[in-house]
Amino acid sequence: MAFDAYDDYEQSERVQKWLRENGLSIAVGIAIGLVGIFGLQQWRKHQANSEAAAATLYQQADVAIASGKPDAATAFVDELMKDYAKSPYALFAVSDRAKQQVQDKQFDKAIVSLQWAAAHAASPALKSLVQLRMARVQLAKGDGQAALATLEAMPAGDYTGLNQELRGDALVKLGRADDARRAYQAAMAALGEDAPQHAVLQMKIDDLAVAGKQGA
Repeated sequence: MAFDAYDDYEQSERVQKWLRENGLSIAVGIAIGLVGIFGLQQWRKHQANSEAAAATLYQQADVAIASGKPDAATAFVDELMKDYAKSPYALFAVSDRAKQQVQDKQFDKAIVSLQWAAAHAASPALKSLVQLRMARVQLAKGDGQAALATLEAMPAGDYTGLNQELRGDALVKLGRADDARRAYQAAMAALGEDAPQHAVLQMKIDDLAVAGKQGA
């Protein structure tokens, strides 16, 4: 029993000595941990508040457009771009602006809007979707070469069917019928026979064949 008591005493002394030698570093570590936890909570709260504010601005822009107040809508979208550029609501708002600009035949302005959206897209997949829209606008403008460049900038394998169809449309504008046909065929293979777009692609291929016979 005496030895047991001595061992307990010695162990207690060792613990106290270790605490004296390391107590400050332990306290600092705990303090840093608490600051980290508190900081993370504050950051999450800030992010949530920021997203809520961005969502409100997006809704206000939407209401302004529906109410026929384009100047007010522009102001809300500009504020989103300036203060909440990393929010998906800014990207949605700018994409909506581009859609309206296309409807108004303001193709150059729409392309500028979509370039901003592509540069601020939160993910590669979202950026690719914006690039597809940009290629469509460039085609509507009649610039097949720019549309091709936009499509080629997309990562290989992203939305292959849609990419190849738009590539075919661009090649048709450039007078490259054989390349366009191959692009349409690649689009059909990527989308599959059950895709709604399959009939449209077949029609485009048939139109190329008719045009080829007429030009022969």
